Amino acid sequence: MEQKVFVVEGRQFRTKGDYARAVHDKELIDKLRKETDLQDKAQLEKLKADLKKGTYRFMTLLEQDFRDEVDELIRNAGAGKKTSGKKGSRNAKQQGAGKSGLSPGGIDASKQSQGEPEIDDAVKEELQKRERRRKLIIAACSVAAVCCLGYFGIYTYYDYRTNSTYEALSDLRLNRLPTTAAPAPAATPQFTLDETAPEPKEVLEEFKTLLNKNQKLIGWLKIDDTNIDYPVMQTSDNEYYLDHNLNQEYDKNGSIFMDKDCDVLQPSTNFILYGHHMKSGQMFGNLDRYSSEAYYKEHPYIQFDTIYERGTYQVMYVFRSHVYSEEEIAFKYYQFIDVNSEKEFDSYMQEMAAMSYYDTGVTAEYGDQLLTLSTCDYQEKDGRFVVVAKKIAKE
Repeated sequence: MEQKVFVVEGRQFRTKGDYARAVHDKELIDKLRKETDLQDKAQLEKLKADLKKGTYRFMTLLEQDFRDEVDELIRNAGAGKKTSGKKGSRNAKQQGAGKSGLSPGGIDASKQSQGEPEIDDAVKEELQKRERRRKLIIAACSVAAVCCLGYFGIYTYYDYRTNSTYEALSDLRLNRLPTTAAPAPAATPQFTLDETAPEPKEVLEEFKTLLNKNQKLIGWLKIDDTNIDYPVMQTSDNEYYLDHNLNQEYDKNGSIFMDKDCDVLQPSTNFILYGHHMKSGQMFGNLDRYSSEAYYKEHPYIQFDTIYERGTYQVMYVFRSHVYSEEEIAFKYYQFIDVNSEKEFDSYMQEMAAMSYYDTGVTAEYGDQLLTLSTCDYQEKDGRFVVVAKKIAKE
């Protein structure tokens, strides 16, 4: 079967795709010829410079032919000759070829003429391919936009639900605060986390209603003039409250929770509280603001009330750390829950003081109750941002 050969500007192209690109180049060349005075050397020099810089996008060898044509026109213009350039020579070749009845590709001119509809189909096919690609790109972008909007909607919903839930819980707790310092009636029921505890304590009035909602509630954390105003949970599984709230619903914000090995009934030396570092600022999302000493001076106190007693804590140390492997020998603040001696306590204090961003002037002694707030820090792998405070006497 004889292969079709398409001719543009005297050059042969054997595929429909090449022909479509050549047609594109020819249209561009015709446009430049029309816009340029081919007898004006200055205009020709400018056109040559533009072609050299790649100002115009060509797709075939017609670009080089056109450059040669412009060079010839410039030479002839400099010699004072008039010429129609290579276009004329190529047209002459085509005319000569027409006299012999053959195209430059060796195809009968009448057959080439009969092939015109196929040439038009090639251009049409190329345009259709481009249109399909354009539609696919638009469809892909539309799907991505819908997914992004969906994620944003879910993210917004969870933030709204979290805010609403904790505002309602805060109101419920505050409405239960006693108006006087008088002790609760003797008939008030008692709650403990450990049924075997030898000395059960009286639950504060403000927590009794909340405890009916979830027996895993262990206290409430609040820092004035910040968004931190949350219930604190505790369970034997340190993973559960990473993605659940007080109502035991799935919540990507999770909850503030106390380390499973801490004890508020028979208080451990250190209460360690964990919370997510949310980009929205929820939970401990803004805790790392304590890296600024100015921020610390504006927020030196932390209120942490367990379900049994109220407590005010003063910030001592602020530092960054990370989770170490089990075999690494290093100070692991997240394992500092209880101590066996004053020497061990002082050693921990020295470790944290050395890592602290600034000196608060606050120190602790063996026997003091400590509070540690811990959240993720993204400055390093498995990084953590930590604020340590000690309980102080009420003024």
